[in-house]
Amino acid sequence: MSFLNYLTYENMNLNFTNIPILTTERLVLRGLSEQDTEPIHQLQSDPVVNAFVGRDNSSTIEKAKAYIVRINNLIQQKECLYWAISSKKDNRFIGSVCLWNFDPENEIVEIGYEMLSEFQGNGFMSEALKAVIEFTFNTMEAKIITAFPSSDNSTSVNLLKKLHFNFENKPYNNKHENIKNITTYVLRSASFNFTA
Repeated sequence: MSFLNYLTYENMNLNFTNIPILTTERLVLRGLSEQDTEPIHQLQSDPVVNAFVGRDNSSTIEKAKAYIVRINNLIQQKECLYWAISSKKDNRFIGSVCLWNFDPENEIVEIGYEMLSEFQGNGFMSEALKAVIEFTFNTMEAKIITAFPSSDNSTSVNLLKKLHFNFENKPYNNKHENIKNITTYVLRSASFNFTA
């Protein structure tokens, strides 16, 4: 069954023509644009980040431009949602969050995220993920969000635990091949409540 067939009969809402803009106290989550080429190149050149996401260190400006075009095409094809995280203060790109590996039949979405090293440790990713999680459950109407961090990435694992994701020994929609010591964390809409 094709991805487009899923759109016609499942409960999950994938009817987006553009990336929705999300805002938090300190951040704006927006679509990627050509102005993000240099910071995407920086992000994809970071050997520490790359080791945790299973990506090689061969980024160039041209590859970053091609990546932005590819992501925007995937959004138009309703195969992912990808937000550039930028500061409200100066509109500077600081990282990204994506939703992908949509499984409308089972109402499952995978979340992925990465941040430039200089902005880590300030609570920005937690703030951005909360906004995307709320969007995923309340607007997309997904029932399960999966994440597949390396167990070696204790910062990412601890962030997921802080956001009430639970470890599960089940592969779900995992399509990753290059992440060492990959683990599965899951957040279910039934247990979602950031106000508690």
